[in-house]
Amino acid sequence: MRIRPAAPAELPALQGIERAAGAPFRDLGMPEIADDEPPALDVLERYRAAGRCWVAADDRDLPIAYLVAEPVDGALHIEQVSVHPRAARRGVGRVLLAHAADRAREEGLAALTLTTFTEVPWNAPYYARLGFRPLPEPDLTPGLRTVRTTEAEHGLDRWPRVCMRAAL
Repeated sequence: MRIRPAAPAELPALQGIERAAGAPFRDLGMPEIADDEPPALDVLERYRAAGRCWVAADDRDLPIAYLVAEPVDGALHIEQVSVHPRAARRGVGRVLLAHAADRAREEGLAALTLTTFTEVPWNAPYYARLGFRPLPEPDLTPGLRTVRTTEAEHGLDRWPRVCMRAAL
């Protein structure tokens, strides 16, 4: 597995990874998440052009997972990390997050942050095993409050969610 920047021609494949990665949510009674559309190509291109869209590539150099992030209040905020189910449970997400942490350190950022579902096994419990800790509501930065407001507007608060932070 190799971590590298996404190529422009790969962005539709990232959408396919997102759709496949969302399918297991249906089994948890979250069909709206399973059916949610992936980020639009222009959104993925903005992350890619900013140098914040990385893929995990297989031995044929094809993407099997991706991560997009952006700086938010002195941290690198993980906007999305998705692993194709065929590549799940092999440490791919962990390697992508480690790559993002290395890039954040290079930029002088103090932490990684993300928002996630608390009761989905491959969400908050997984991130906790990787060293992320829940941020109490009063400790959210202005940027993270904006992220949470946007998520609520998109209906994600139908299920319990949390902001998490991993110091670098």
